[in-house]
Amino acid sequence: MAEASRNSEEAHIEIVPPRFSFPSVGAAKDADPAPDTRVPFFDSKSRRRRRKKNDTWIVSLFVIFHLVAFMATMFVNNCGRESHGECTLRSLGRFSFQPLPENPFLGPSASTLDEMGALKQSLFVDHQTWRLFTSPLLHAGLIHLLVNLGSVIYVGIHLEQEFGPARIGLIYILSTLCGSLTAALFLRNIPTVGSSGAMFGLLGTMLAALIRDWKIYTNKFSAAVLLAFLLTLNLILGLLPLINNFANIGGFIAGLLLGFVLLFSPRVNEVPDHKAGLHEYGSKKSINLKEKLDMPVTRVACLLVFALVLAGGVVASMHRMNLNKHCNWCQYIDCLPLGKWSCSDKANHCKAMIGGERLTLTCTVNDNFKILPYTNISQARMNDLCDLICSL
Repeated sequence: MAEASRNSEEAHIEIVPPRFSFPSVGAAKDADPAPDTRVPFFDSKSRRRRRKKNDTWIVSLFVIFHLVAFMATMFVNNCGRESHGECTLRSLGRFSFQPLPENPFLGPSASTLDEMGALKQSLFVDHQTWRLFTSPLLHAGLIHLLVNLGSVIYVGIHLEQEFGPARIGLIYILSTLCGSLTAALFLRNIPTVGSSGAMFGLLGTMLAALIRDWKIYTNKFSAAVLLAFLLTLNLILGLLPLINNFANIGGFIAGLLLGFVLLFSPRVNEVPDHKAGLHEYGSKKSINLKEKLDMPVTRVACLLVFALVLAGGVVASMHRMNLNKHCNWCQYIDCLPLGKWSCSDKANHCKAMIGGERLTLTCTVNDNFKILPYTNISQARMNDLCDLICSL
């Protein structure tokens, strides 16, 4: 009986195989992929949704300064009176432009730029250090103004939205100063303006932002192409008279160094609304302090280099150093003689002869002359015409 009972128990034992659950193919497709942490370099739509209206006030303020300075320059120029109606777009009256052979940028005369504070050798000869601060506000003409401010608005507003007005405003001002100090090392006897130095500083900052966070941007190649285009266009303009290319170069170097010092990666960590710490642009997001102060070695190194560049420029300016005396080819970085537009900074002399109601100016260098149907002309205007006649 005992044996029969054991057989009966063994007969009721069931072996249940282990069950394994495998995800279905459809479930695998529905799984969410890993989030993409990369961001586009230019993302205007998302910025418009999460930025305040006053986020770009510093760039807008600088643009207004430049516009006011240009209007004041054209008001002082007064082509209709000083040039006796020989102007471009005479319908603009007092704000009409000098003749195209004299200023193809559609702007004032060289003597007016000199009067308004353009950079010139008189900076050191007559101790006119104030020109270091007035020349960055001046533009060679309307074309130069549109190209320069167009670049400042497009690049500057993006950088200010991304990194804030304090950083971009500081970079703008310091790039302007470094551009003026660099231009002061290569002064010649012709007036030049350095308003593009700040814009080149912003382009240098844009390059620094691309380099330091190359991996997190999605449209970095298009941003690099845009940067190369703006640099090339403005450098070409700087090869023409009246625009100082050394101010552009100095501003670019300063902006590049300061970009590595002051910028941070545009990465934010989502946090609950009640735990948000440092808010950026009014959104409930917190930026990790370690992320903002990353790359400490690079930051310190670039800060030291910038300090040396700035101090060197100040010391060189105080000692009235002119590097053109030691570099004969440096002048071609700033100005290339093209066609009838001369880059010579040698003082030209003209003989003035008055006959009746006419004034004849004759260049003593090449005997070119010009007959003017008027005699009441200022000495500054006569010097402008003399430079134009001697360059023909």
